[in-house]
Amino acid sequence: MRGEARERLGELFREQAQRAHPGLGAEALERERLKALRAPVIVVVAAKCNPEVKIPVIEQVLAVGTAAYAIMLAASALGFSAMWKTGAPAYDAIVKEALGFGANDAIVGFLYLGTETSPAPQPPREWRDLVRYWDGEA
Repeated sequence: MRGEARERLGELFREQAQRAHPGLGAEALERERLKALRAPVIVVVAAKCNPEVKIPVIEQVLAVGTAAYAIMLAASALGFSAMWKTGAPAYDAIVKEALGFGANDAIVGFLYLGTETSPAPQPPREWRDLVRYWDGEA
């Protein structure tokens, strides 16, 4: 999605938040609407799930998740930034229907693609600090 399609997506986000939280104030609803304008392009990645085929639904969804990751890697290789978001709208039946998906389909993510306007923050520690090895004992 790009251009005005993001505006409509923002309205879907706002409407979903209002349905889920009827007491939400105007400022919070506006924040939800503006989420669709955070990047110039948003790719909606979804699995058209079919429980009647040989491939289990979970594997259908995982395959689409892998495709979403490949899109992000490709965007990065082309010099773009990418952010993968889901949130409540991804699971909302009305949002799914508005985007052309059925109740049994799964929105795997909203991929926000664009160009960084400021340097990305550095991670707080080395990757080696995040790795834990299992030695076979509990």
